[in-house]
Amino acid sequence: MELVAVDIGGTHARFAIARVAGGRVVELGEPITQKTADHGSFQLAWQASARAFGRAMPRAAAIAIASPIDDDLIKLTNNPWVIRPPAIRDELDIDRVTLVNDFGAIGHAVAQLPDDQFQHLCGPDGAFPASGALTICGPGTGLGVAQVFRADAGRYHVIATEGGHADFAPLDAIDDALLMRLRGDHGRVSVERVVSGPGIVPIYETLAQLEGVAVPRRSDRDIWTLALDGSDSLACAALDRFCLSLGAAAGDLALAHGPTGVVIAGGLGYRLRDRLIGSGFAQRFVAKGRFSSLMASIPVKLITHPQPGLYGAAAAFAQEHDE
Repeated sequence: MELVAVDIGGTHARFAIARVAGGRVVELGEPITQKTADHGSFQLAWQASARAFGRAMPRAAAIAIASPIDDDLIKLTNNPWVIRPPAIRDELDIDRVTLVNDFGAIGHAVAQLPDDQFQHLCGPDGAFPASGALTICGPGTGLGVAQVFRADAGRYHVIATEGGHADFAPLDAIDDALLMRLRGDHGRVSVERVVSGPGIVPIYETLAQLEGVAVPRRSDRDIWTLALDGSDSLACAALDRFCLSLGAAAGDLALAHGPTGVVIAGGLGYRLRDRLIGSGFAQRFVAKGRFSSLMASIPVKLITHPQPGLYGAAAAFAQEHDE
């Protein structure tokens, strides 16, 4: 059957027409991307996307949302939209809907995508074991975390979490200085304050302070641009530090979850796919003291599908409405 797959993040909402059958995704069409800031509500963004598709929208939807899923009211953490699940069928003029946390959707994508949609980062190479737990984490506007438990015969179960809001754990003097800067702004410092798109700003400013360099106030977008094109040495150093922090955070989550593998996802994860291999990501991932040998035995891969949120939303719908 046909449905509209939707992936709502803090900055963008993406829409695509998908086909599912037998509990699996059969096809995912080209997405349309809307800036959340350009639309006053999800319903208005849906209507704009329907006009862009230029066709009648399917009467089913799979919606991945960057928020815990509540039965009555969903307020997104990094987006002003409010979604009311009891009213969503009437507002969108649809018959069936599946709502899933955005990283829960990534979990469904990880469970259903073929092996060639993953790039090896560190640890043992080759396909993930056919059964057992996988940890998924990925930086974007925030830091998403989920788990997938896979059983025999292709069965699996996804657990969406808020693991990105665990405490940030400094590992050296630079991390200590970063923590002090963030504590002054926020009090409690979660790992998401560092390992996310906006996290590059305090990293950059902390490095400038330590170097005794005066820098203009820059947005996270500007710093990422400078870092990725290599035109600013301080921004490049901030990118290196970001990769270290992502490796440390992924390793901490692996310790907590006991997985057979780890998947890096998220918008920034995809953009950094060629940078992570040559960075200190792997060293920080395994640097867990007495458990370093265990950490070195865990395969870590990056999901390379360009739209895992949309694919995973459709996969979640397929699992819920398997016919």
